[in-house]
Amino acid sequence: MIKLDFIKEHRDLYSASALRPSLVQVPALNFLMVLGQGHPDTSPRYKEAIEALYSLSYTLKFMIKKGPLQIDYKVMPLEGLWWIEGEKEFSLEKKEDWRWIAMIMQPTLVTPELLEEAKAEVAKKRTFTLLDDIGLAQYEEGLSAQILHKGPYKEEAATIAKLNQFIAEQAYEPAGKHHEIYLNDPRRTQPQNLKTIIRLPVKKHNE
Repeated sequence: MIKLDFIKEHRDLYSASALRPSLVQVPALNFLMVLGQGHPDTSPRYKEAIEALYSLSYTLKFMIKKGPLQIDYKVMPLEGLWWIEGEKEFSLEKKEDWRWIAMIMQPTLVTPELLEEAKAEVAKKRTFTLLDDIGLAQYEEGLSAQILHKGPYKEEAATIAKLNQFIAEQAYEPAGKHHEIYLNDPRRTQPQNLKTIIRLPVKKHNE
């Protein structure tokens, strides 16, 4: 049995300091992704998206583990891209206007064909209305700045401000979607114990 640990393989992408932001180069990675909009605390689609993504990710893990290659790995954490249509900066205040992509990174062993098999397996056990909306795609951010936020999501403002200040000090500006990586399972973690990497792709001014 071969065991892989993608957290260790991509240590610089899935760990960050809460004291000082840092710059990282983010390559193209494979993700299960599903699109939605609205306040995550009140959106039935967001709740279902999280459950469906985890269900598919664990199903794929066990399919690969039992397959001919017999490769085992840890399921990666939930991630989210957040933005407001038509606005350059992401705002924590306009939650009803939020657009989002919920996603979980997958190994290159996961193919579109294997994903369809996993969807069929998941559908045998539970009905998800958005299962057909979940796709497999690459996402590449390139040069990005990131920082670790500790505590409730609603208290992210100060951490985001620190990240934006760092970006400006480095003579960069944001160049992509607000990205959050949830190092704890938000369904099973008390708000005060949450750890979230907040990331923003960046570019030099006037690029």
